[in-house]
Amino acid sequence: MIFGSFVSRLADLLAEYSTSIRGGDEVLFTSTYEAVPLAAEAVRAIVQRGGYPIVILSDEVISEFFYRYAPKEVLEYVPKVQKFIAENIDVQISALSSTHTKHLASISPEKLRLASAARRELTEIFMKRSAEGSLRWVVTAYPTKALAQEAGMSFFDYAEFVFKALKVDRENPVEEWRKQANMQDKIARFLEKVSELRFVGPEMDITFRVEGRKWINDDGKHNMPGGEVFTAPLEEGVEGFIKFTYPAVWRGREVEGVRLKFKGGVVVEAAAEKGEDFLKKMLEVDEGAKRVGELAFGLNYSISRFTKNVLFDEKIGGTMHMALGAAYPECGGKNVSSIHWDMVRDLRGAKVYADGDVVYEDGKFVLEVIS
Repeated sequence: MIFGSFVSRLADLLAEYSTSIRGGDEVLFTSTYEAVPLAAEAVRAIVQRGGYPIVILSDEVISEFFYRYAPKEVLEYVPKVQKFIAENIDVQISALSSTHTKHLASISPEKLRLASAARRELTEIFMKRSAEGSLRWVVTAYPTKALAQEAGMSFFDYAEFVFKALKVDRENPVEEWRKQANMQDKIARFLEKVSELRFVGPEMDITFRVEGRKWINDDGKHNMPGGEVFTAPLEEGVEGFIKFTYPAVWRGREVEGVRLKFKGGVVVEAAAEKGEDFLKKMLEVDEGAKRVGELAFGLNYSISRFTKNVLFDEKIGGTMHMALGAAYPECGGKNVSSIHWDMVRDLRGAKVYADGDVVYEDGKFVLEVIS
């Protein structure tokens, strides 16, 4: 198997470091059939630690058939088994391994909106259990030809990119992630003392009030790769405007050149160079979709390029991202929505002010913050 040792290291990293699987855990592993090598190694890693694996492999063609032919009442139906799994599983490992990144491109935004709104209950269960610690979960990625093509890379180059970002090209990935965690923890602790952050740069002047909110260190425990610190800004505390550097991708739909203006925490103007109708439709999914559920800094400098995969793109060293929609309760966020849509902005050439002082410039925090 090409990169076989990296896949084995990844499975152990997910089971040991990210989710701390122990005896008696019921562990749900989900991916597409392209990630069978990782699924097999994950089963090994899970059972070796006394867990019980439940493997669900999907196919995007099946998903497309569902959305194409499902009537309104089916789109709005949430199967009892999905709710049962959401309420009872101990650990969830999801491997993004798309075989077709545009499989929902021809599906109407209204159908996607109906299905997303119906599954709001599942999103809330997930968020609540994550916050209280009864669900341990991680999302990772497995290289596929479709994802490589989406990133504009050869498969071999893309696989190397993925495994480098995951640090499984290192002899001891767990130790490498502990070092990353320590650096990010210093930044998170500093930001928890801040009341207001202002981002200023070309086509951007936006302020987020964050007083009283918890900053979380994403060090690979929920997202692998990790490489960000994030919080939920005050629901009414976002003012100003921002244009995002990279396309905002939602279930294979790309919206380019997104420009948003906020007043009192709510999007009051939204425009895009491409996909504007879809952007505005998604903002109408529910009331929470117009507010910011997450604010974050990307700190994984092993990721240096945009790949149209938010799991990597939101961690690009030298960027920030914000998500429209659901906030993570563990941050203190109260915004509720059926969507959580990340949008990424490059901060090279920009400055960030914390309570009036420059703390971040040209893609990096100043030394006083991280020393």
